[in-house]
Amino acid sequence: MSAPKLHNAMWPGLVGKGDDEGQEPPISLEQMLNLSAAAEVNGQKFDGIDYFLFLPHTNPEATDDELNGIADLIASKGFDIGSLVAPIWPGTVGDSAMGTSEQRGKFLEAVKMACRIAKIFNEHGTRKYGVIRIDSAEFGVEKWRKNAASNTTTIIQTFKEAAKIAADHGERLAAEGEICWAGMHSWKDMLDILEGVGMPESLGFQADLAHTYLYTLGYNAPEHALVQEGYTDEEFWPAYEKMTDALRPWTIDFHVAQNDGQVHGAGSHDKTGKHCPADDPNGKLDITKCSGYWLKDAADRGIKHICWDGCMFPNATLENPETWNTILQAMIDVRNAHGWE
Repeated sequence: MSAPKLHNAMWPGLVGKGDDEGQEPPISLEQMLNLSAAAEVNGQKFDGIDYFLFLPHTNPEATDDELNGIADLIASKGFDIGSLVAPIWPGTVGDSAMGTSEQRGKFLEAVKMACRIAKIFNEHGTRKYGVIRIDSAEFGVEKWRKNAASNTTTIIQTFKEAAKIAADHGERLAAEGEICWAGMHSWKDMLDILEGVGMPESLGFQADLAHTYLYTLGYNAPEHALVQEGYTDEEFWPAYEKMTDALRPWTIDFHVAQNDGQVHGAGSHDKTGKHCPADDPNGKLDITKCSGYWLKDAADRGIKHICWDGCMFPNATLENPETWNTILQAMIDVRNAHGWE
């Protein structure tokens, strides 16, 4: 199988890292590229990388020349650029999609910045496919609950404006389903937003195996749980199918990952699905089988690559070459089972 292409994410070198007490320092873009480039399984290497558009990897206000220099660096490691992560969160460029008009304006500005950078990478030739990833940039799930209908409407309005910006730039947005994002914290609430925006050609869903696993458990929305702790296989797979059947038609970007059923967080990025190494003995997911539910008809939805996401791995894990060979093997297994020519 030659498709989908296999990508590694650069943001595990950044997310949850920092200068605060108890945090590990970020890993540079070049080091993340080198770690990815060194991985190899039976002659197969990663085809490309997905990329977070914020410091210290990227200044989102970088000049065209600086951005072309970054594209040169990535290409020099043998990689294409795929999906980009817009700097939509408070503390980056953006702010809450559920917030005041000023906050929502910052969110939209971050989407515009991401579209500008995408255009430069596209024209450079290093980026040939992929989406721009967003979420509601609002950690306040409890705040959302205080007026769920109104807050969902606000997120939908913000996403509609963002989708129009993306469409004007020839890009597509993918909203990442994750239990920490208000209004996107359950499979049903996520579906309400996707259907409310109703612009599938410009705004779809990004499915991550680790995060969507917690959707089935209803971790932040017990009313939408599809299985209970201690479930059997006979209970799990029909529940998983129900969730994927609802969200798969919207899915335009896909993250391979493992999860041990726990939530994890660091810094401001709190209470999210815990990513685990591909071979973690506590992993709850049959990675290959679960991926098949999401990748059914993937080519028809314009998916050209899949990406590994290992957010919040300790630096020692990230800097161990075996970590990446094991991950690459898991990606190859997914492609062998569910890929296409």
